[in-house]
Amino acid sequence: MTKDLGRPRNLSIDGAVLSATVDLLNERGYAELSVDAIARAAGTSKPAIYRRWPSKAHLVHAAVFPIGAATTLPDTGSLATDVRDMLRRTVRFLSTPAARAALPGLVGEMASDPTLHSALLERFGDVLTSGLSGLLAAAAERGEVRPDVTAGDLAEVVAGMALMGVLARGGELDATWIDRNTTLILKGIGTGKGSGT
Repeated sequence: MTKDLGRPRNLSIDGAVLSATVDLLNERGYAELSVDAIARAAGTSKPAIYRRWPSKAHLVHAAVFPIGAATTLPDTGSLATDVRDMLRRTVRFLSTPAARAALPGLVGEMASDPTLHSALLERFGDVLTSGLSGLLAAAAERGEVRPDVTAGDLAEVVAGMALMGVLARGGELDATWIDRNTTLILKGIGTGKGSGT
């Protein structure tokens, strides 16, 4: 039996750092954000931050895109309704002031560091592998989706459409945009039998 000899992690530091990161992103933007400034605002140290997150990009991702109720997948028994809700919630997730401030920098960092994209996707691993895979399996049984469509495929399509929409169009994407792009997704992954909008 192994024994953990380290000190228990102080969760109040985590909360203070994440909150300070969001506040400073809103004030300064991603490019002007530094781990030094975050540590000062959170009342902690840079080493304490780097023990928790390996880089500024990882920290910003955790602060701006928390895993919680907003990432719980819908399961209404209708693929069309589920995909529409996923797209709507993803757009809302990406449209917060902190997300808008962070996205250009995060996209740039992922382009220059291919390992970062994989590491960030790992944060949502449970959502993708258990929740979304189960939703797709049920939809395949109902004849709504092709059996070769994976959770990763659907997650990338939903996130990609939402990201490009938010970055390219600036303001909030309305219900018409959500409906049109839901239809496009469903036509791409559906069997044509039971996946109508």
